[in-house]
Amino acid sequence: MFSARSIRENGAAFDAGLARRGLEPHAERVIALDARRREALTALQDRQTARNRMSKEIGAARARGDDTSALVAEVAALKDEAQALEREEKTLGAELDALLSGLPNLPADDVPDGADESANLEIRRWGEPAQADGGARQHFEIGEALGLMDFERAAKLSGSRFVVLSGALARLERALAAFMLDMHTAEFGYTEIAPPLLVRDAAAFGTGNLPKFEEDLFHTADGFWLIPTAEMPLTNLVAGEILDEDALPLRFTAYTPCFRAEAGAAGKDTRGMLRQHQFSKVELVSVTRPEDSEAEHERMTACAEEVLKRLGLPYRVVVLSAGDMGFSARKTYDIEVWLPGQGRYREISSCSNCWDFQARRMNARYRKAGERQTQFVHTLNGSALAVGRTLVAVLENYQREDGGVTVPDALRSYLGGLEAIG
Repeated sequence: MFSARSIRENGAAFDAGLARRGLEPHAERVIALDARRREALTALQDRQTARNRMSKEIGAARARGDDTSALVAEVAALKDEAQALEREEKTLGAELDALLSGLPNLPADDVPDGADESANLEIRRWGEPAQADGGARQHFEIGEALGLMDFERAAKLSGSRFVVLSGALARLERALAAFMLDMHTAEFGYTEIAPPLLVRDAAAFGTGNLPKFEEDLFHTADGFWLIPTAEMPLTNLVAGEILDEDALPLRFTAYTPCFRAEAGAAGKDTRGMLRQHQFSKVELVSVTRPEDSEAEHERMTACAEEVLKRLGLPYRVVVLSAGDMGFSARKTYDIEVWLPGQGRYREISSCSNCWDFQARRMNARYRKAGERQTQFVHTLNGSALAVGRTLVAVLENYQREDGGVTVPDALRSYLGGLEAIG
């Protein structure tokens, strides 16, 4: 979230950044609203100063035995004016905050321009994709044939975009999550967190999910939001805090269910597990000094890539265009895994650097040693990985002609030595 002051001081650059996202200019409206609010605040302060001065004059006049009725009436009028100005300032402030909270982060200079995913830029590949010759089955065909992936029973329980996994596939999903968590904590220095799955409005606002994306979230009757990703509780762990510089960077990871309404996904990926209302994910979140966030972004992306390398799953990394990035992101790398059943790469992770955008919404700051002034931290988040989609990738890349699935070497110790399913 941007401050009115920063836009006031550099309105042209702000509008240029919005234009790269395909949005209309907003600086003029922000500046005008902010000017009106500051004018109301100045007038309010003037009335309060006058009231204080005249209250002293009334006291002195009464001590002299003078008539104070005119002064009292003038003070009462000033009080009414001050109350009206206070209401005006609050109304304008709320309108300004609502406008600012709906504006996205601005893209970094090195983010490619473009309106959508067609402008995304591939930067590297790893692994040799299995050629789709028409014989590769999709994950739901494999899972249903094994009798371990049931969409009909899930629909009976919950409706569309849910699945019931059983037996070896349920165990394989759990093994994938444990494998990821062990790697990120033991090798990459992330602290495992078991966060709440329900959060308040402030947490959803802090990460940029509210107010703009309310329709994408599930809401409980008593005012909680079901998390769409562990990014929401993990990032908000530092909300409202002033951290010591020596404590940075903070690196958190969590394995959680995630819940998404998929409001704009009508007709997309209706078969299978690629786009569901409930899925599981291992999330990474970093909190850093501003000067460290770009290097941290590369590090986080490498951590997510390492999961795919050890599982032997071919993938590519793309940098998203300005028009395809998420609301809070300044720069995003998408990791796309090869799915031979579809014959194409599909997203399995997004790793984003949000700079101080979320920190401003959360008021998360740090202080350098020996200094009184504070600065906003930078926050980053990434999937490492989406567990359900990793399961999909394992099924499709390790499928066998006999209908079974070979278990990747890296997972066998998590499955009691099991070498194949089927």
